[in-house]
Amino acid sequence: MKWIIDPVHSSVEFAILHMAIAKTRGRFKQMRGEIETNNDGNLQAVNLVIEAESIDTGDFRRDAHLTSPDFLDAADYPTLTFQSTRVDGLGNGRYLVRGDVTIRDRTRPIVLEVVTTSPVQDAGGGRRAGARAEAQISRTEWGIDWNYPLPSGGLLVGDTVWFTIDVEAVASMSTTAR
Repeated sequence: MKWIIDPVHSSVEFAILHMAIAKTRGRFKQMRGEIETNNDGNLQAVNLVIEAESIDTGDFRRDAHLTSPDFLDAADYPTLTFQSTRVDGLGNGRYLVRGDVTIRDRTRPIVLEVVTTSPVQDAGGGRRAGARAEAQISRTEWGIDWNYPLPSGGLLVGDTVWFTIDVEAVASMSTTAR
């Protein structure tokens, strides 16, 4: 069964350590993608595309720096993508989803911890389901290594980026017509 991610009811949020003392948080406001499940509703595949320019940390100067060549280089690499390569069911709607993340034309494997919800019928008669995925990456593994040394030691920007992805997906019309 094919599910289309509803970008209005979905989010990609992240956090990164700032000045080695506190996490700074942000989100990407534009995303799209598809999810595949088998006939029993078990997760089979995930494809997600995130628009780099849609980054929002609440500070337009920081957002401009994050979309610059120092970080995401959104002009040359407008999207970040995730394509699953393997899904392992853990029971009770929980999965380990292995896949490839491409950032700045560099692809590396990651593992998402995913928890899904049971489908429900929406007000229009369609079917919707939800999922939450969490992961962390080392930004330097994607060549995103800009930093600034602090006078007291340490670096301005941490290397680990924590992601939380909340998705609401709608069953594809071609799927629900069966």
